[in-house]
Amino acid sequence: MSTTVELSGVRKAYTGPRDRSVQKVFDGLDLSVGPGELVAVVGASGTGKTTLLHMVAGLESPDGGRVSVGGGASPERLGVVFQQPRLLDWLPVRANVEIALRSAGMDEGLADAALADVGLAEYADTYPSVLSGGQRQRVAVARAFSVDPAVVLLDEPFSALDELTGRRLRLLLQDLWVRTPRVGLLVTHSPAEAVLLADRVVLLAGRPATVVREYRVDVPRPRSPEDPALFDLHRRIVADLL
Repeated sequence: MSTTVELSGVRKAYTGPRDRSVQKVFDGLDLSVGPGELVAVVGASGTGKTTLLHMVAGLESPDGGRVSVGGGASPERLGVVFQQPRLLDWLPVRANVEIALRSAGMDEGLADAALADVGLAEYADTYPSVLSGGQRQRVAVARAFSVDPAVVLLDEPFSALDELTGRRLRLLLQDLWVRTPRVGLLVTHSPAEAVLLADRVVLLAGRPATVVREYRVDVPRPRSPEDPALFDLHRRIVADLL
């Protein structure tokens, strides 16, 4: 069975810590990601993008509805890249990747190949604390992809980086996707990032948030950020966000 991600009728709310008021994030959200598809979820702050990703990752539970990852993708075969790399600074770079491989029951010797894929082979014995922000995020990408994940979840992975570093890492991620297409869910506030990386862009809006628009990105990979077709689609999404 092919791997897919499916959210059906999902409800999620939080209760305020002081006044106990209920804030509905989702109230019947439907969203699907097909086999080999990378879907980007774009929306303003507070539309529940990260909450959505956390529910798919199993870090939070919905209050109602159904969240499923089909095709037998176990939690160990989910690759997750957060906004902050969340590395273990007391362990060398290689060991940070080996932990993910060990959890997935895979050969820890694959760590070196994963680091080579992101251009960090020579930093395998370096401690994360001495790396730049971009290098640390490359380690996080290597760790996520090292387990040959059935599903990759990306939570604004480049938003904390400067523009040049972020651009380089977006192109790196695109290259990894060209080599091995996977099921992917990217949440981002950047329409430009979404159209560069995704097969389909989903626009969330409102409170509770709903899918108000979807866009197909019919541009073959590898893509250039300067592609006029991507620029036109980016402009349409920005107009719809305003």
